[in-house]
Amino acid sequence: MPTDPGIPKRRQVGRILQLVVVSLAVVLLVLVVLATDRNPRTDDASVRANLIEIAPEVSGRLAELPVKDNTFVKQGSLLFVIDPRDYEYALRQALSDQDNLEQRISDARRKIAAQNSAVGAARAAVLNTTTGVKTAGSGIAVAQATVSRAKAATIAAEARWRYAQNDLHRLEPLLTKQYVTIDQVDLARTAVDTARSAYDESLAALSEAQAQETQAKLRQQSASDQATQSEALLGQALHVVDTLDILMSMRPSLAAKVDRARLDLERCRVVAPFDAYVTNMNISEGAYAKPGSPMFTLIDSRNWYVIANYREGKIKNIRIGDPVDLYLMGHPDRKFRGKVESVGFGVLPEDGKVVGGLPDVDRTLNWVHLSTRFPVRIRVEDPDPELFRIGATAVTVVR
Repeated sequence: MPTDPGIPKRRQVGRILQLVVVSLAVVLLVLVVLATDRNPRTDDASVRANLIEIAPEVSGRLAELPVKDNTFVKQGSLLFVIDPRDYEYALRQALSDQDNLEQRISDARRKIAAQNSAVGAARAAVLNTTTGVKTAGSGIAVAQATVSRAKAATIAAEARWRYAQNDLHRLEPLLTKQYVTIDQVDLARTAVDTARSAYDESLAALSEAQAQETQAKLRQQSASDQATQSEALLGQALHVVDTLDILMSMRPSLAAKVDRARLDLERCRVVAPFDAYVTNMNISEGAYAKPGSPMFTLIDSRNWYVIANYREGKIKNIRIGDPVDLYLMGHPDRKFRGKVESVGFGVLPEDGKVVGGLPDVDRTLNWVHLSTRFPVRIRVEDPDPELFRIGATAVTVVR
């Protein structure tokens, strides 16, 4: 049977083609590996955005709730209104207390203006009455000395009168016996009368001195009463000044109450702090809102970013600021631009348990070691708010 002379040639061409195909496959594999190493790629990524929980800062019934779940709100849009009547009353009460305090301060200032001269007069009166008390005391001392001298003079006059009487009584019996003359008896009687007059005058002088002493004591008591009254007036005048200081010290407290009441009233009306999407709403009008209890969540639509988990072997080729191509799993035909903001520095290790102060190392040996993944934060530069949702799967390629 004759053989085809072209068969060896075709076999040779086939071997060449096989070598070329294998070589091309190896080259392509090397290029893919190099490209993947130079431009790290991962589909272990998810879309994120900043979000806040909206919670009231004051309590009360929800009077208005114009927003709905899963709707978009612009910055400054009304989110809800809490019944403001209690807080309006509190503000009016605080303003009334503040006005009342200002009226009391004005009255105290007018009293002080009127009392300024009274304070000076009261101080002068206190000095005068104090001097008067001292003068009256000196007068009492002088009167007491006069009384003492009058008493001594009265005792002396009484003694002379008694002596003159005794002398007369001795001479009168001798007259009948003519041992003495009539002139001597008359002189003795005159001496008795003179001594009696001197005694009566000393008694009168003693009574006058005692009366002067009593008057001096009364003047001292009157001066003491006037001093007490002057000191009381001075105390009243100074009390008005102290009252003003107390009222002035109450100003900051009442002003703070007014500011707090006004702030609480403003907090009854809550608006959106930024453009956002409303989500997780499970409340209706009429519900009782409590401070700090979240009512719903706002997703910040101004800034979107992607958290991409890259193997630790690829982290070395990722730098902050590197451009990134982003693709959403739900819209693979759209490419978005991003930029690396940060690279994570830590994840929870699987063998990081500590028991009794010592590391707990499992007595097992894993023949296959999985590469740890670190989160890379990528900011989206051209997001489409209608397509981006928190938790959506994304594919990222670092350029």
